[in-house]
Amino acid sequence: MSGWNRPSRSRLGNRNNTPLERTPSATTTQTVRLGRVQPQAPSNRTIYCNDREANLPVKFAGNSISTTKYNFLTFLPKGLFEQFRRVANLYFLGISILSTTPISPVHPVTNVVPLSLVLLITLGKEAWEDWKRRLNDMTINNHSVEVLQDQRWETIPWKRLQVGDIVRIKQNTFFPADLLFLASTNADGVCYIETANLDGETNLKIRKALEKTWDYLTPEKASEFKGEVQCEQPNNSLYTFTGNLIVDKQTLPLSPNHLLLRGCSLRNTEYIVAAVVFTGHETKVMMNSMNVPSKRSTLERKLDKLIIGLFITLFCMCLIGAIGSGVFINYKYYYLGLRGTKGEDSSYSSFNPDNRFVVFMLTILTLITLYSTIIPISLYVSIEMIKFIQSTQYINNDLRMYHMESNTPALARTSNLNEELGQVEYIFSDKTGTLTRNLMEFFKCSIGGEVYGTGITEIERGIAQRNGIKLNEEYNSNTDHEKGFNFNDSKLMRGAWRNEPNLDICKEFFRCLAICHTVLPEGDESPDKITYQAASPDESALVIAAKNFGFFFYRRSPTTICVRESHVEKLGDVQDVSYEILNVLEFNSTRKRQSVVCRYPDGRLVLYCKGADNVIYERLSDGQDDLKKVSREHLELFGSSGLRTLCLAYKDLSPDMYESWNEKFIQAKSTLRDREKKLDEVAELIETDLTLIGCTAIEDKLQEGVPACIETLARAGIKIWVLTGDKMETAINIAYACNLINNEMKQFIISSETDVIREAENRGDQVEIARVIKDEVKKDLKRCLEEAQQYLRTASGPKLALVIDGKCLMYALDPTLRVMLLNLSLNCNSVVCCRVSPLQKAQVTSMVRKGAKKITLSIGDGANDVSMIQAAHVGVGISGQEGMQAVMASDFAIAQFRFLTDLLLVHGRWSYIRLCKVITYFFYKNLTFTLTQFWFTFYTGYSGQRFYDDWYQSLYNVIFTALPVIMVGLFDKDVSAALSKKYPELYKEGIRNMFFKWRVVATWAFFSVYQSLVFFYFVTSSSHTSVDPSGKMFGLMDIGTMTYTCVVVTVNLRLLMNCNSITRWHYISTGGSIALWFIFVFIYCFVESSRSVYQVIYVLMSTLYFYMTLLLVPIVALFGDFVYQGMQRWFSPYDYQIIQELHRDEPEGRSRDELLEIGNNLTPAQARSYAVAQLPREISKHTGFAFDSPGYESFFARQVGVYAPQKAWDVARRASMRRTTKKK
Repeated sequence: MSGWNRPSRSRLGNRNNTPLERTPSATTTQTVRLGRVQPQAPSNRTIYCNDREANLPVKFAGNSISTTKYNFLTFLPKGLFEQFRRVANLYFLGISILSTTPISPVHPVTNVVPLSLVLLITLGKEAWEDWKRRLNDMTINNHSVEVLQDQRWETIPWKRLQVGDIVRIKQNTFFPADLLFLASTNADGVCYIETANLDGETNLKIRKALEKTWDYLTPEKASEFKGEVQCEQPNNSLYTFTGNLIVDKQTLPLSPNHLLLRGCSLRNTEYIVAAVVFTGHETKVMMNSMNVPSKRSTLERKLDKLIIGLFITLFCMCLIGAIGSGVFINYKYYYLGLRGTKGEDSSYSSFNPDNRFVVFMLTILTLITLYSTIIPISLYVSIEMIKFIQSTQYINNDLRMYHMESNTPALARTSNLNEELGQVEYIFSDKTGTLTRNLMEFFKCSIGGEVYGTGITEIERGIAQRNGIKLNEEYNSNTDHEKGFNFNDSKLMRGAWRNEPNLDICKEFFRCLAICHTVLPEGDESPDKITYQAASPDESALVIAAKNFGFFFYRRSPTTICVRESHVEKLGDVQDVSYEILNVLEFNSTRKRQSVVCRYPDGRLVLYCKGADNVIYERLSDGQDDLKKVSREHLELFGSSGLRTLCLAYKDLSPDMYESWNEKFIQAKSTLRDREKKLDEVAELIETDLTLIGCTAIEDKLQEGVPACIETLARAGIKIWVLTGDKMETAINIAYACNLINNEMKQFIISSETDVIREAENRGDQVEIARVIKDEVKKDLKRCLEEAQQYLRTASGPKLALVIDGKCLMYALDPTLRVMLLNLSLNCNSVVCCRVSPLQKAQVTSMVRKGAKKITLSIGDGANDVSMIQAAHVGVGISGQEGMQAVMASDFAIAQFRFLTDLLLVHGRWSYIRLCKVITYFFYKNLTFTLTQFWFTFYTGYSGQRFYDDWYQSLYNVIFTALPVIMVGLFDKDVSAALSKKYPELYKEGIRNMFFKWRVVATWAFFSVYQSLVFFYFVTSSSHTSVDPSGKMFGLMDIGTMTYTCVVVTVNLRLLMNCNSITRWHYISTGGSIALWFIFVFIYCFVESSRSVYQVIYVLMSTLYFYMTLLLVPIVALFGDFVYQGMQRWFSPYDYQIIQELHRDEPEGRSRDELLEIGNNLTPAQARSYAVAQLPREISKHTGFAFDSPGYESFFARQVGVYAPQKAWDVARRASMRRTTKKK
């Protein structure tokens, strides 16, 4: 109760106020309040540091975290709720309930057992995964941290930490919550943190405490700290934070640089003192830990339609039976007791001829229960199991997708989309770090209108090679050079720039490189030993360039940058200069520039700015037209060479101008609402009237194998779009270099760099600019679409490519033009979008996904690619140089773009074909089994009499036919991985969905009907003339058991016929399933003495009828499939069947030569996997090759785009030619 009578302090004055901005005058007001129980404002929270009692009424979240889905009380209800969200499970629940009623012809066990087994397996898997999460949570929650209590540091577990506590964090330990940085053992109140757990970036970042709190380092001093923090409510934005610290009646603005996020670790600092701001699930990292938006594969959605088709089939079967039952009942069958009596057995009243409608309705319910096996209850569990093993054992362990240099294997972050990888038609790719290495090297530059740098890029070599030009290289860029600096020009190197006519501009250029950045130096302060920690490789390359030009950045504090300058006054002189950093206007995707305001030792105030050329050019002062024109030509020259460009500019500031602006800047930093927006607005005020210094050109080389990968994917029928923020010239030349565009293609270029648009921009009327650009884009789209359609009408027209920039794309994505853009894009083989924003990347992806209904894949490596990755059907992240944001948002992660070949053409294609077989086989075996019961209904007066014993029906799906189909889903392989990549055209079958069309389903359904008729009529007809050893005719359970045996044997053998390759696992699972049936029936028929199945199997097996039927029925049933498969393979083969025939005598498996390069520098686990991969293994035996395929010519003709129809009358001639060749 002490909180009620606590004397008021300076922080109490604003307790009733809920302003989003606080001014120093506001803090002096005193307001009477009742205790501390007033509600917090919805837009911000108030935290009292070092005062648990004051924070108690607010009830902040605790610091204990839980990533589990369930707890002891919620596991069963929540787990069951999750399972019964599936239609099939909900259906079987209803059937199970219905089977307990008197109208059910089957015992409840028939439906309860399979449902229970499926739920038990699924819930067991959920429980195991959740238990592992719980153990991990317990470990994290019990980590220890030092908390200030009674003027000393006490060690407590993380889970007991509370908002407002003062903590001490030591070097190399993790932050237990989101903390407000107060003090550090380092000078100037700075510390270094590593954010690898947050974004994957290993470079250190600097954080600085407010100068007002630097002294709170010891427990005695820290206990005196009684500050009030007003900040935003918890949110998931990792890179933003707005708040104010009120201490000693002063309001101090807080920024993201004052916040230390949970999961980061302290580096290069003995210890720090901080206050807890957000705890537990309210920390930013935990609020980002939500799952990637749930995605369902296209195949799974089509499976839903198939299940609906089965429901319709079930309804039709029940309707036929119910109508038959209503027609059949008649008083002439008086001996059946149809009317029934209340005193005897009222159940017979369900067949009372006086109430045919009731009979109709009750029969429908009866037959729904009887035919329930038509819906495959174990299908979803089997598919989940298959997908999980495919992901964890095949994709994750594939050495072909292991990157040795970075020690990075492929990673399937979800198993829901394996088969989707086999149907991708459009790939949307980022450029930097995805197609290129993201290892930046300073290559060329332009200073004051002069170009420097003599190197030749890979793109220039490729252009020269295409044009047949031989280059004379003065400088070989492959010679040894410092990482990040691949520049050579005698006019600038080793102080030679002092002799240039633009000496002063050179100084400004080099100083801008050395000062305008956020790089942190590490190690010894010598040029040879220092290393730079940069947020991006570009920044690092620019600072390294400054060092090589004689402006060596070697030390940084929150307020100063130290540069060792050489040759400034005279050649050979070296002097250390300290520049005071007054303001840093940081880079973001909206601003596309970064600025620094600094003060020279002589008092000169300068703003240095670097950014994209279009952004800088908009902010240049008048009177620089010649320099702007020349520099633009240089930018285009650099872009055509595939280089990344930045423009550099500066502005001298007067003290009065700066002071006036700085007041607005401080005010914007202090606001709690829309702080980022207001800071951008204030930055616009000073980033004007800039003086252009020059521009830089950085080379980012292509990744290894990218051109070959793109060429292979194009042959596979996949269209690749590049979405990049680079200049149009750079993007086009990168597209040339990686075989995305070639000289044979017709290129449509839609650019905003036209005379009409430039004239409108020069006039400055924004409304007119928007109208002009939209009109021009509409005109260009219409023209290009008409030309494209003309080319497509000609048989030998060229392939088409579209190049469009971001400004035009913004208007092309308008609803009135989107359809035209989509039609044009879909007619092009390659599309390059340059100067696009992250949002535009996602919009383009969504346009194709939703507008064209095509399966899309997005691949990128940076945070700016996250929205694009999540917008596509499949998202692939590259674990590269830009952190792990893309990987964390992706469905699959790989280390190099070239690994897409294996991911799509091998794993994706195999997964698609396997799952198609699994689904269609489930459909076939369930329909076949149910139809035998359906035919029996016609001979029972449509009464719903069961043909099989309850336990037979219960275990059919979950025991006797479950394992073989899983083996097919895991091990079936039509062609080897090498052949899949050798013949990428095979992938087109997945794009066309050849293996899960309604025609394929109808074929399986036809043979289900045929085989069910064979089972039922062959067995029942032959049983009329057969007797058991005692001379008695076979009864219902005898015939039912015989039919069931034939069904189990036949459907398992039919699966083997459908396999492309057979391994020992196929034999074990198929033979084991059949053997398991016999073992079960022997035991069941012996134990169940009270039921009609007693001794049935023993009686059957003592007759010749059993063995003749078991031999002949499967042969007759499978004969139709055998003939159909032979005819299909002979006259209308799939592409993979042709490849099988071509390579039928070649052994499969991975050669030692293929794995030789992988075998070095592996971890022990990888070395073991490599050793296992090289062990002698069983060669898969291809089956179904009884007929040679005559379709070779048509297959290879399709590869080169020529239509060559097959001729049935050539079959015999070709076959005889092959035999003649073999004899020779």
